[in-house]
Amino acid sequence: MPTEEEAGGLGQMRVLMISKACVVGTYQRKLEELARLPEVDLTVVVPPFWRDARGVLPLERVYTEGYALQVLPMRFNGHFHIHFYQDLGSLMRALRPQIVHADEEPYNLATFQATWWARRIGAQVLFFTWQNLDRRYPPPFSWMERYVYRAAAHALAGNQEAAEVLRRKGYRGPITVLPQFGVDPDRFAPAPGPPPERPFTIGFAGRLVPEKGADLLLRAAAGLPGTWRVRVLGEGPLRESLQALAQDLGLGGRVAFEAPLPSTEMPAWYRGLDVLVLPSRTRPNWKEQFGRVLVEAMACGVPVVGARSGEIPHVIGEAGLLFPEGDVVALREALSRLQADPALRRRLAQAGRERVLAQFTQARIAAKTWEVYREVLGAG
Repeated sequence: MPTEEEAGGLGQMRVLMISKACVVGTYQRKLEELARLPEVDLTVVVPPFWRDARGVLPLERVYTEGYALQVLPMRFNGHFHIHFYQDLGSLMRALRPQIVHADEEPYNLATFQATWWARRIGAQVLFFTWQNLDRRYPPPFSWMERYVYRAAAHALAGNQEAAEVLRRKGYRGPITVLPQFGVDPDRFAPAPGPPPERPFTIGFAGRLVPEKGADLLLRAAAGLPGTWRVRVLGEGPLRESLQALAQDLGLGGRVAFEAPLPSTEMPAWYRGLDVLVLPSRTRPNWKEQFGRVLVEAMACGVPVVGARSGEIPHVIGEAGLLFPEGDVVALREALSRLQADPALRRRLAQAGRERVLAQFTQARIAAKTWEVYREVLGAG
């Protein structure tokens, strides 16, 4: 939390954030933390739902104190590049924000829309990007991207590679490297007391697609000795083939495939694990941008194992185990170490929790975002 001296000279800070991601209830904790900071008057625009490959994600109202959550109809809902908000211009003219925070990629129509209206009312603009691959887009997306680059007062990049991509693509303004969201350490917290008696339990949570590498986990687990089980949480086009792979590997009843859960139910799921694995593999059109399940599991006191893919090593740091991308043998060795060494599991669980508290809480992300707002308004 900033001190009174740090907050001095700021004055009123009227902020309008546009964020489809904030339909997720646990993400809204950042908004409450941001609204608590000095002089922040925050309004957040969200759609009534967001449709993606996982299905329809309805708006969850979990953390809604201290700011205005404004639900606007969205056109082309589910289309990442071309969705936009009806009535956004009318809302911006009525609120007259000083800062418009487009929590979207700069080449998206929603970001262009927010930026165009912000310039009409004299507001400062910032945008967010996860993109850690240098991908070029055809018109009109490239035109919108260049327009946003010229107009923006600041950029937030979810990882260091995304910041480097921004520079290569021509953005010349200030950049702050900052994840989009942290975790709520009160909700995502270790279970009280020792874990119950259970087999060594390995978890995977994510889309069942090739780049997330769930097949690698199944192959690695197949060679583990003793008693263990794997819980795979997620949906996707590979679900049936992964189930078939588990049968082919003779895993039988040791692997459970589970449907996705609401965000508010994830802490209990993590607490049922002895280790969470994120075995991502880089593809020509995709590289792991952060790995949110890692920080959620770490916050819950669960040791993590991750591939050296994209941002994963920077998220885990020294608080977990890493293995080379695609290396089934190395992943099996990491799991075997944890299976055989409860003391190592306890050390990594503590280190992971401490790392989250130091770097990845919603309050920490909100405070850094507030510092960017101060800079944008010339009070930094």
